[in-house]
Amino acid sequence: MSKYVIGLDYGTDSCRAIIVDAANGNEIASSVKYYPRWMKGSYCDPRSNRYRQHPLDYIEVLEESIREALSQAPEGTAEKVVGMGFDTTGSTPVLTDEQGTPLALLPAFADNPNAMFVLWKDHAAVKEADEINKLAKEWEIDYTAYEGGIYSSEWVWAKMLHILREDEAVRKAAYSWVEHCDWLPGLITGNHKPETMPRSRCAAGHKAMWHESWEGLPSEAFLTTLDPLLAGFRSRLYRDTYPSNTKVGNLTEEWAARLGLTTNVAVAVGAFDCHMGAVGVEIKPGDFVRVIGTSTCDIMAVPYEEIGDKLIPGICGQVDGSVIPGMIGLEAGQSGFGDIYAWFRRVLEWPLQNIIGKSELIDAETREKLIAEAADAIIPELTKEAEKVPVSESTILATDWMNGRRTPDANQLLQGSVTGLTLGSSAPLIFRALVEATAYGSKAIVDRFLENDIAIKQVIGIGGISLKSPFVMQTMADVLGMSIKVARTEQSCAFGSAMFGAVVAGIYQKVEEAQKAMGQGIAFTYHPNRENHVRYSERYKKYQQLGKFTEEQMIPS
Repeated sequence: MSKYVIGLDYGTDSCRAIIVDAANGNEIASSVKYYPRWMKGSYCDPRSNRYRQHPLDYIEVLEESIREALSQAPEGTAEKVVGMGFDTTGSTPVLTDEQGTPLALLPAFADNPNAMFVLWKDHAAVKEADEINKLAKEWEIDYTAYEGGIYSSEWVWAKMLHILREDEAVRKAAYSWVEHCDWLPGLITGNHKPETMPRSRCAAGHKAMWHESWEGLPSEAFLTTLDPLLAGFRSRLYRDTYPSNTKVGNLTEEWAARLGLTTNVAVAVGAFDCHMGAVGVEIKPGDFVRVIGTSTCDIMAVPYEEIGDKLIPGICGQVDGSVIPGMIGLEAGQSGFGDIYAWFRRVLEWPLQNIIGKSELIDAETREKLIAEAADAIIPELTKEAEKVPVSESTILATDWMNGRRTPDANQLLQGSVTGLTLGSSAPLIFRALVEATAYGSKAIVDRFLENDIAIKQVIGIGGISLKSPFVMQTMADVLGMSIKVARTEQSCAFGSAMFGAVVAGIYQKVEEAQKAMGQGIAFTYHPNRENHVRYSERYKKYQQLGKFTEEQMIPS
């Protein structure tokens, strides 16, 4: 009898659920559901870098996406589902009560953004991250050592401390905290008490300063020296962590009924989306996997003997088993990628929304349709014109730090810059400069790995941009001077989660076996234009100079 597994991928805007045949990886059905409150902009304030998501958004799309996928699958599919895996964005934590319930699910905090999940892109905790970095360098143990040596405001301790300081009511109610990728598996298996919930090695190692050599999380002394408000949290969290080939439990009767499944479904320990995406495209040593979307996340899986005792500076961590159990997972990435193109689109939309939108020359329905049509055409039309420009005539230069810099060397205070503008500069030329900037940011990451003797044998792109934007991908190949393979499936992260679902269900002993059986392979490859690469290599030096000037002179006080 066929056995099926479900992979759930919680991205920035939506949840994707896929039902997969565990024997061969054939996709049986899928569903995408957007977070309803998030899509309305609820609880967010971009001006203050606050991005929060309500736990009800996560619960509602979980039920809706799985039920919709099941409705599209052949009759009897539900009874054959035996495993399930989760991935989420991260670090996306929330403060909880003693039962592990996110505070926003309590009536008193239902509309309080500080009681909600703090999305990865929330940068409100820059001050707290700076304090962590300063103390870590003075302490007897540098707890940031395995996280690139620089703690980021995107990560859990900085975020949780910021909220504890900011909101007295939330602070008094908070007992512990949990990452999104840990909470969902715990919720549906009934294993959600803060002290006993199995925690993700991936999340803990890359974002929470967890490491076996100092027996887990940073010491109580370190945390309370950082701020007395953190007293007791270490004891109400966890000592041990687990890779995703570990079973959290089976669906409870309640959740089996809510999802339309059975209690036979085994649920795997969760992980972050980019790490699962790398698993989904069959990552192996030497592969540099880029998850390319609103931001980028770069993943490698390196054998113990290759990395030895090296500590790679300025990345997002090196963690045993965070990608493939039995290897060291490396993470890097850019805080802004597709978000940068979306920002430029919003700039160009301003007259549409604020001038055409108020015009009385046409009726309201026509206005709305006209604005929507024009807005949807902005990026495709910019791309069409920008790719006509020879590299030799692309003279505008930009940095890719509109949302700060994740790696190399995290600094969320950094801002983007554009130079080389003239009265002849057009929107397509500026757009081309932004695309080139994201490619230069990619090269900075690749160079950091190579400088530290981490071999990169091939680059693999996954995510929507890799499949849908040849201009962006070809530019990146030209800048890197490396071929870029593009994964066939658009749902690589969900596939990785499904593979671990197959492992905890007992269908495969190791995730490598699941990868071999269920992997979907490569769709096509972008090869670098050598002439363009030579030109871009010279331009990259100017990008570095502009970046140095921006970093030294333009950081806001």
